Amino acid sequence: MMKDSLSKKQACNFTPGQVITGKWHGNKYRIIRILGEGAIGRVYLAQTGGRLVAVKVARQAMSVSSEVNVLRRVSKVQGLSLGPSFLDMDDVVTSHGTTSFYVMEFIQGEPFMPFVINKGSEWLGLFTAQLLGDLHKMHAGGWVFGDLKPENLLITKQPYQLRWIDPGGITKAGRSIKEYTEYFDRGYWGEGDRKAEPTYDLFSVAMLMVNRAYPSRFRKTSQKGTDYIMEKVTGAPLLHPYFTVIRKGIEQKYEDAGQMKEDVLMVLRNQKRAAVPSRLKRKSVLKKRNAPVKKDAGPPVTRERKGYLETVFFASFLLTIYILYLVG
Repeated sequence: MMKDSLSKKQACNFTPGQVITGKWHGNKYRIIRILGEGAIGRVYLAQTGGRLVAVKVARQAMSVSSEVNVLRRVSKVQGLSLGPSFLDMDDVVTSHGTTSFYVMEFIQGEPFMPFVINKGSEWLGLFTAQLLGDLHKMHAGGWVFGDLKPENLLITKQPYQLRWIDPGGITKAGRSIKEYTEYFDRGYWGEGDRKAEPTYDLFSVAMLMVNRAYPSRFRKTSQKGTDYIMEKVTGAPLLHPYFTVIRKGIEQKYEDAGQMKEDVLMVLRNQKRAAVPSRLKRKSVLKKRNAPVKKDAGPPVTRERKGYLETVFFASFLLTIYILYLVG
């Protein structure tokens, strides 16, 4: 049994420069490097016909068939552009036996967590809103993401957009979650079972936001899960604007992802409204501080202030348009 397990693990091992040739379709994929590894198998960056692709090699042929089936069905959900497109499925014969693999679009981008850490806090809200919009469509199509975590998310450029890169955890609604990560799993925190339903994903979204303030994550204690998590949220000023959103997500008070998205957008709107007066106030203070003292200066010139106001409101308008474009 141990030998069989070892052989299957070795069958998933490929080295940079090695070429995988499909047994049935004959397509060739030159391995560049490993992208990630999970319970099912490994994902490699490869090249074929001048383009980059992601090749997932699994230890069990059934796992490949199952994931490809999910990927194909989820891609048919109208308006959903969150995940990678499916390209090919085949077997490869190695010295350790025949191994199944499938090929999908390689999504180039920056890992989710480093991106939102390096950017301002409003970016966390923007991408959370976009994620919730896509989850709403996925849930309406009868699917649940399941293993929702930063490692499965990327931010692409031109325009900035959130995409997911691993369909392994996606589960048909009503069934048991196939894959999960403890920190984002409501079962781990004692806040519910592992049944595939929208509230399972919304709990994970709330924990995704908490993870932004605690990149190294924290473990559960003897304290009740919700109380301990919200205690951590209270201790993180970055999360204060989203306190109610996170609490409702953790306590699973939202009926669907659309409701949670609306609350996140409300936070973003409030932040935008508050930002305009504070910018004007800082500008006014700086102008007074730097203005030369003149006798008989007369009334203050308002043209510059008027131009600044127009610039601020135009920038605010552009931000609103961008938010609407980003979250659909």
